[in-house]
Parts: sequence; structure tokens; C-alpha cells
Amino acid sequence: MDRTEVERSIWDARPARVIPAAREAIDAWLGEAGSEVLLIDYHQSQLVPFADGTGGTPVPVDAHPAGHAFASAQPVPETGHLYLPLTVYGERIGVLSVSIPAEERPSHAALAEVADTVARAIGLANTATDVYREVRRRKRLTIAAELQWELLPGRTAESDEFCLAGQLEPAYTVAGDNFDWTFSEDYLTLTVSNGMGSGVSAALLTQLAVNSLRNARRSGAGPAESAELASGIVYAQYGGASHSATLILRVSLATGEAEVIDAGSPRMLRIRRSEIEPVPFDEQMPLGMFSDTRYRVQRLTLAPGDRIMILSDGLYEARGATGSPYGDAPLGAALRSSRLQDPNEAVRFLINDLLAHHDGADLQDDAIAVCLDWNGTGEHIDAARPGDVSTVVPDPDDPPRR
Repeated sequence: MDRTEVERSIWDARPARVIPAAREAIDAWLGEAGSEVLLIDYHQSQLVPFADGTGGTPVPVDAHPAGHAFASAQPVPETGHLYLPLTVYGERIGVLSVSIPAEERPSHAALAEVADTVARAIGLANTATDVYREVRRRKRLTIAAELQWELLPGRTAESDEFCLAGQLEPAYTVAGDNFDWTFSEDYLTLTVSNGMGSGVSAALLTQLAVNSLRNARRSGAGPAESAELASGIVYAQYGGASHSATLILRVSLATGEAEVIDAGSPRMLRIRRSEIEPVPFDEQMPLGMFSDTRYRVQRLTLAPGDRIMILSDGLYEARGATGSPYGDAPLGAALRSSRLQDPNEAVRFLINDLLAHHDGADLQDDAIAVCLDWNGTGEHIDAARPGDVSTVVPDPDDPPRR
């Protein structure tokens, strides 16, 4: 069997059989038994062997060669083994472990191409079967968390211009917090939402708000019009009794110019040349609070090398044993410690540090961390200043804005 036959076997497999077919074909190709696919769990702390589809003994991301491959997104050789990251458009889904034959072994490049095929096949098969979700979860999700995880676009995305990652916590009981993103040839659009309330009611509110924003965006609306349409839909459903605090960011991939609407509680920080500062925006009304809310766009210039962190109130306000909020000194220390990590690892580090501050217990409120690294074009700015953010002056003929 050669590499082409291995890849054909993977693509020919039924959705639930992609991983077993891949393991059988790879073992036959290498002449060595023992290949395995490990999938990342929902908490992003353990890699779970697929085994026979029931999940094997997980290995910790922070203390195993497979975890090193996942965290670095690079192949990691170990005596007799090679661990290859499984990624699809930047989304890290797990690791392929293979036993390397002593002689006539394929090149690492050839094995990496097979790993790429495995990752893409799993990504496609995941839309048609539950087996991969079942292995990834280490305990049962609440209904609210199930709704929120199915709403997410992924955990990581990247292109030449940016790298982006986000994480929800507590992973198995999250209710109203969510993030969403999409990118085209022209724009990256990112939203972070915090639905009012708790449990299923908060999850349903967030479902309505996020899908209303998607509907408006896919109809060609810009950030302000999208916010207004979504706000009207949420108000029509809840009459102002429930609303969704939402931050909307649309970045031009060509220029690094961002349009921002701050409609609530998610907060933005910018890290530029190791300096951390909040990015101030005029806070506007959450989506759905009033029937006729108008939204105005503010603008932000991203410079190459900028890191943007968007954090929810549940992260800022989480209190540990001492009673001090995480948003005080611990957050700044964690942001500095993770500055050189890629976004995927930066948000994972931040959430783990948050849980340590909270003594490892489940949080009392949802927490979101989203990290955006801008690598594209933009004005080279020597120092970060609040003046980098400007408000678009509204037309005097516009209707009054709430």
C-alpha cells in the first residue's frame, strides 16, 4: 500500500469509520501496528484516544509528547513514534500518533500530508455522525452547553493576515456566552455575546441573537445595520425583558482598519510591544433592550504584531479563595506570561490560569477569552494610544440614537 491508497481508504470510509479506516490503512502502509488518533476534549486539557470509538485513557496536553504536538501545531518525534497535529484551516482537532518502522520509513512530509487528509476527513465526517463528539466529551454536557457548542464556528481560525482562537468555560455547563466569526476575501467578522440570564433561557437568547447577526451579515449588512436588525428581532421576541450584550468587530483584511460596535459587556484589550491597555469604546445598548436602538460604528486601526484580547465579564469578575476578582492583578500577569504563545495556547493558558485562581472549581458564571493576532497590513504605530480609536460622527439628520 502506498500513500495514495491510504488517502483513498480514508476518503472511501463511512463517516463513523474514518478513524478506524485511517488507522488500518496507515498501519498497512508503514508495516507497523499502533497508529492512533487522539481528539482534544471540550476543556482543551486532554487528548482522548479514539480507540474503538468509546475513548481510551486520555493524556494531558501539558505533559505528553502528543500534547506538545497539539500545542505547537508541529510534528513531535519520540523514540519509535511520531506525533502529528491534526488541523483544518487552523482548527486543532487532535493528534495522529504513528509507529515509525526502523527502515524505509516514509518522510515526515509524507506523513504530515496523510495527517492533513485525516484531519480534513474527520472535519467533514463530523457533520454526519456523533461519534467524534462522544469521544471528545469527558462528561455529559448540559442542554444549554449543547446548544452553545453547536453554535460555535470552531475554536481556531487562521489566514495570512491573522490568527484567531477562542475558548468557553465552564466547558460542560456554559449557558449564555458565545463567540462567532467568519472571514471572506475582504473581511474578518468577529462577535462575542453574553446572553442575559442563565441555563437554557440564556442559551436560547444567544442562539437567537447570534443567528440574527448571521442572517443580517449574510444578507450584506454591515456591522451597524446587522446590530440594528438583530436588536429588533431580539426585542420582538422578548419585549426588552431579555437582551444580549454583544461586541462586533469587522476588520478589513487589506488595510487592518476595524469597524467596532460595543453593545454591552465584553471588553477589549490591546497588547502592542508588550504594553497592555484597554481599548475604550462608547458603550451602546445591548441587543434587544429597546425596539428602535440605532448603533454607531467606531474605528480601530490594527498594526502588524497587535494582539487583541476580548474577555467577558465572567472572566474579569471570577473570584478565587481570597475574594479578589481575576480581572485585577492575575489577569495582567497571565496576559504577560502568554504574550509569546500563539492565540490557541494563549487562551488555553488564560482559562487554565483562571481556573487555578478559582481553586480549580467550576466557575459561577460563563467566561470567554478570544485572542486575535494581526499579521497583516496596517499603519505602523510606535505606541498604543487611546487616540487610535475614533468615533464616527453621526449624521445630524439621523433619527435619535439610544
